[in-house]
Amino acid sequence: MELSLNSTFELNNGEEIPIIGLGTYGISGKFASQAVKWALELGYRLIDTATIYGNERVIGKAIKNSNIKREELFITTKVWNTDQGYDKTFEAFETSLKKLNMSYVDLYLIHWPVTGLRGETWRALEKIYEEKRAKVIGVSNFTINHLKELMENSETIPGINQVDFSPFLYQKNLLKFCEQHKIIVEAYSPLTRGRKLDHTKLKTISEKYGKTPAQILLRWGIQQGIIQIPKSGNKQHLQENIDIFNFKLTEKDMEMLNSLNENFRVADNPNIWK
Repeated sequence: MELSLNSTFELNNGEEIPIIGLGTYGISGKFASQAVKWALELGYRLIDTATIYGNERVIGKAIKNSNIKREELFITTKVWNTDQGYDKTFEAFETSLKKLNMSYVDLYLIHWPVTGLRGETWRALEKIYEEKRAKVIGVSNFTINHLKELMENSETIPGINQVDFSPFLYQKNLLKFCEQHKIIVEAYSPLTRGRKLDHTKLKTISEKYGKTPAQILLRWGIQQGIIQIPKSGNKQHLQENIDIFNFKLTEKDMEMLNSLNENFRVADNPNIWK
């Protein structure tokens, strides 16, 4: 089946998640509001935020002003490190719902695998899921070891693992592990925050397809079965980021991109959390 902006991946609890959405890290105020407005007008239906981004209230208002039915949208937020722990997670979740002006979120994530707290934080997420206040629960920045620990101490397998993922940080083993356990990988900063868009091999492939380096990176991710949530506050870039469904990378070009791994991270290495 041909992929499109409306395509979804099925999660391990039967829910569907759009294969591409808008990331909102680093944008706030009127910039976040405008980005969400443009994105929704262009057809985006997945919006990703987090407590630490400080933009939940603005994003919630922009979503409400769009007049798009809530059930047509997929909204993600995350519990921050200093809010983790069983009771504190509930408080953080309630605060996020209030700021977003919503009765539920589609996906609630543990932002980082904080040592000594991630287990009880996950128990709180399970309760939130049971209460149907989050349609899906998952994690972010979890390594294979973190996932193994969670699954050994829980009956609920995360629906999503949102991580730093690009050809320049090709976490092949993590992707394989998640596939084996029916955990969908979601890539934040899939465009390397712009730092690798001038890479010679990437530019060569982009010229071959008549696409931008950013479009090649996003198409690569989707063909890996990974959700893409690029951030942009630029309307032209928002359009560019979804203009990736009229071409397909060959297996040879996928392998070329796979070979670019250099363990390049845009965020902390989650192995710091033991």
